[in-house]
Amino acid sequence: MALNTLPFDVNALSVFLSVCDQGTMAAAGRELGITQPAVSQVIADLESRIGVTLFDRSVRPVALTASGMVLRQYAGNLVADVHQISGRLRDMQRGRISHLRIGLVDSLSRALLRDMSAFLSECTEHAVVLAGLTESHAAALLARKIDFIVGVDDLEDVPGLERWPLFEEPYVLVCPQTVERPADRQGLAELLAELPFVRFSLRSRSGAEIERFLRRMRIEIPFGQEFDLPAGVLAGCLNGGVAISTPLCLNEAGYGPEMGLVVHPLPVAGFRRRLTLVARRREFGRLPLNLAETLRKSLKEQCLPSLVRQFAPFAATMRIMD
Repeated sequence: MALNTLPFDVNALSVFLSVCDQGTMAAAGRELGITQPAVSQVIADLESRIGVTLFDRSVRPVALTASGMVLRQYAGNLVADVHQISGRLRDMQRGRISHLRIGLVDSLSRALLRDMSAFLSECTEHAVVLAGLTESHAAALLARKIDFIVGVDDLEDVPGLERWPLFEEPYVLVCPQTVERPADRQGLAELLAELPFVRFSLRSRSGAEIERFLRRMRIEIPFGQEFDLPAGVLAGCLNGGVAISTPLCLNEAGYGPEMGLVVHPLPVAGFRRRLTLVARRREFGRLPLNLAETLRKSLKEQCLPSLVRQFAPFAATMRIMD
């Protein structure tokens, strides 16, 4: 569509909304600092371009027609969005933005929230951090209800996004302390058939990945307990169950050696989880990169040393991504 065929511009919508609020074109002119004839001309041009009558001028004060009421429903949001875009551009120019919404996967809350909070206080006026499942955050990102996500899904098939890998870790087997490491696929199948298998909910990305792993191993386990949260999976293990989890998930749940559990490598190597920051491309300048670098530093300096101490056999398989 050519620019000169657009039905209205933002200034015309602002004049229209002022007439709606003030009740007369003269009052709208006083509010806007322009003459009443100028207001009338703007409204007449707007009606001409749209091809509808917006005001019933036979009554005083002027009343909206049915078409005018429809436009009023949308015009306020359109004008507000334009002002928000203008403000965001000015904020980006000075390296600070007014509003940012981030979705953070649950298993990173303990590891990252303190340093994330410090970063956000330096670069945003209003930040909203929503903890939860990666799947729901991914949907919110695509619907523009969230600006960044930090989670397990990098949405590699979706165009228009930028991705900053943060951390990679192995999936591990969590069992009662008396259970020995299964030597092979058959041993894993027998263990999962013997003890209650505690699952991450299939609503979660990790839960879905674990189910795909079991299918590849041709291991079928009846459904028992499922949890969205790492703490729920750990609780099931404390009650005699066995689970597939990760060091970060266990850290988030408060795992400790005093719990009477043991963490074994899976008998099949290469089953890993990658955490990534995903943002819409080129909307926030260097902010996603700066946040990714902050989170990598936090993971390297604050989180990884603790994970290595607790899960020493897996030290070589946990790494900060570049």
